[in-house]
Amino acid sequence: MFTRQTVLAALAASAALMGATVEAFAPASSAARSIINTVPQTRLSVSAIDDMVTTEDEPTDYLLSTSDLDGDDYLASDEDPTPARFLSAERIIELRETYRRHPTDTGSPEFQVAGMTERISHLTMHLKEHPKDFSTRRGLVALVNKRRRLLNYLFSEDEQRYVDIVGALGIRHKVPGKVMSKEEKYGRFPLQKGGKKGKSKMKK
Repeated sequence: MFTRQTVLAALAASAALMGATVEAFAPASSAARSIINTVPQTRLSVSAIDDMVTTEDEPTDYLLSTSDLDGDDYLASDEDPTPARFLSAERIIELRETYRRHPTDTGSPEFQVAGMTERISHLTMHLKEHPKDFSTRRGLVALVNKRRRLLNYLFSEDEQRYVDIVGALGIRHKVPGKVMSKEEKYGRFPLQKGGKKGKSKMKK
């Protein structure tokens, strides 16, 4: 039997003859010459060509079956298709449920700080991969400042709750200091002579 290329070359040569000699257009191989001599000068169908050609000489296409896709080895090679933002959203829900005061709590400082902390950690990981994402960096700074103001408020209301939430979530927060009055801040400095600041009085 002959390959598909040999048969097609022979048919093209026989169709192009149209009065010319067979030897002028015949392929170089002796197998093609014998095909030209045996095949009549008529058009053959594709099915007839397929019958003359064996599939042993052609490369075989190897396709994966469904049985090859089953098993732990195939599943282990794939990465987790779940995006990080969905995992972060689930983590936010868990933290809010953990640190809320009652089942219908949606506005306490603990509830808000728990969600903000997970959001801050997610944005921090995002910025490590994309350091030029300046809009995300701006939002991250605003979120950190908002959490700091909430923690300051919680410290002024209840110090024990503040200590519990900061210790549980591992937040680095500086305890706000007392705001000094003008007398406390500048009382240790002596007053200026003359009683007034600014230009000295000119002599008349």
